Amino acid sequence: MAYINGIAAKTILCIDNAQHSFIIHSDAHFSIVARGYLENHFPNWEKQVLPTKAKNFKSASGKMTSIGTIIKEMIIPHRKANIRLHPELLVLEDAHIQGFLMGTDYQRILLRRCRKNRSAFSIGEKPLGKIRGHDIEIYLNVERPYPPILRRSPYPENLETRREIEKNINEILDINVVRRIGQNEKVKITRPVLITWHDDKSRLCGGFQSPE
Repeated sequence: MAYINGIAAKTILCIDNAQHSFIIHSDAHFSIVARGYLENHFPNWEKQVLPTKAKNFKSASGKMTSIGTIIKEMIIPHRKANIRLHPELLVLEDAHIQGFLMGTDYQRILLRRCRKNRSAFSIGEKPLGKIRGHDIEIYLNVERPYPPILRRSPYPENLETRREIEKNINEILDINVVRRIGQNEKVKITRPVLITWHDDKSRLCGGFQSPE
């Protein structure tokens, strides 16, 4: 089978000084490219096609006809080390894929190249996107001054929705479910008030007040 259900990853590569979509599929037994895609992006592709023995292939969507194979130099660009591949791709008459699909026949070669050039996938000592060990250190700041994204208004942009939520908040303030905290007031802990919007109505799901 040409390809069935599986896990896929998509990236960008360079072929003939132009960028193209590059899909790595775990269940693609062959590396393929659609004839229509070659016609749209490579004017002289027919002169590069080599004959192939097998003519018909099957996929989850039905039978596909191969008109030959084509070899393209693919470059995965990076400022530290470019990765170059020369896969042999089946040219399928009936495929509609927009880009190049790499099957398991060349995935091992790609992984070996990636591991060999693994320094291209890391930043200093932090292995961001590294092949082995995707360890990322994230520090969440909960101390003042707060980052700008946390200073935004907590209310939605829709004015009608905002009015309804403010109405709910005023109601629970009046019955002392919650109380307002001043900007410089220090409390041990604060808890959220949960308000949902459903069927054009806002509803209080749960209210919690500060222990102080």
